[in-house]
Amino acid sequence: MSRPITLIATSAMGIESIVAKEVRALGYECEVDNGKITFQADEEAICRTNLWLRTADRVKIKVAEFQATTFEELFEQTKAIDWARYIPENGQFPVIGKSVKSKLASVPDCQKIVKKAIVEKLKQQYKKARDWLEETGALYRIEISLHKDVATLTIDTSGSGLHKRGFRIDQGEAPLKETMAAALVMLTNWTPDRPFVDPFCGSGTIPIEAALIGQNIAPGFNREFVSETWEWMDEKIWERAREEAEDLANYDQPLDILGTDIDHRMIQIAKDNALEAGFGDLIQFKQMQVKDFRSHKQYGVIVSNPPYGERLGERKAVEKMYVDMGEAFSLLDTWSIYILTSHQQFEKYYGKKATKKRKLFNGFIRTDYYQFWGPKPPKKITDIK
Repeated sequence: MSRPITLIATSAMGIESIVAKEVRALGYECEVDNGKITFQADEEAICRTNLWLRTADRVKIKVAEFQATTFEELFEQTKAIDWARYIPENGQFPVIGKSVKSKLASVPDCQKIVKKAIVEKLKQQYKKARDWLEETGALYRIEISLHKDVATLTIDTSGSGLHKRGFRIDQGEAPLKETMAAALVMLTNWTPDRPFVDPFCGSGTIPIEAALIGQNIAPGFNREFVSETWEWMDEKIWERAREEAEDLANYDQPLDILGTDIDHRMIQIAKDNALEAGFGDLIQFKQMQVKDFRSHKQYGVIVSNPPYGERLGERKAVEKMYVDMGEAFSLLDTWSIYILTSHQQFEKYYGKKATKKRKLFNGFIRTDYYQFWGPKPPKKITDIK
């Protein structure tokens, strides 16, 4: 039987609104805060959000939230929770933690206290006389998060982070997370009937995410989640959620997606990754310098994460490349172009002012997403029957 659960989808800074849009598209009303999107749901939502959220980092169960300024308060309020609702007698429950602007600043101490309180409660609930629990079963990773003296206890439902789609074989030196790549695509005006190009494709992350979006394929379809091993999560719920994902996928949607890169080794890696993701025939990859890019196609979309020139000695070469890029792309008068970089003077070298800029964090690097909007494609005239 379904029971109400509060879930938190965690997010990279700057893309919370995109995660929230995804959560709402799945039918859940939500509240947005820094780095997290909170919503009321049920067990089915655990399956659907893990399978479908392209831009979230993880999905967690929010177990409790309370004020805690002393270790005693933390212990007693943690112990007061009905932990047997979530963790079976043999469940493994490691505790991780973080503390920001809180009196209880020692994270290791907070972790130990939370662990001890849960052990005490589960011993009571399962009528155990001994001082320890076996912890040989499924994994229930608990986090104690303190922010301004408010303690939040969560259980991770995802396992590996959601950026792990289950198919990347190899990657380059500075890979873009799949969740961020999906966000970059979703922030554009691209639709699957328009050409899509990434001229700095590296290991193919952006083109592969575009293909998943273009064919409406659930990004978690090829992987497993830790909550699939939980006793109280009925297998049938997972089966239904995976069937829904299969039914909604549009494998027949034709796509025109191209990834190019100067490095022939990266092109081979990108081809291997696309093949592993099931897009071997759908995405084209080509070795090419950005200055040589030309296209006679109309109303295309370019999305790319070029080198930033952050390393000493690279800056001048990267700035020259931005100049070449601007010259090559100036010929694409109907295209929309979206570039992510940390270089503060990108527009100067590119030779054009962006229509719009959006601040994003690529890992720990503060970047801007420069958006150069092209004209809208003309509406297709369909026969009226």
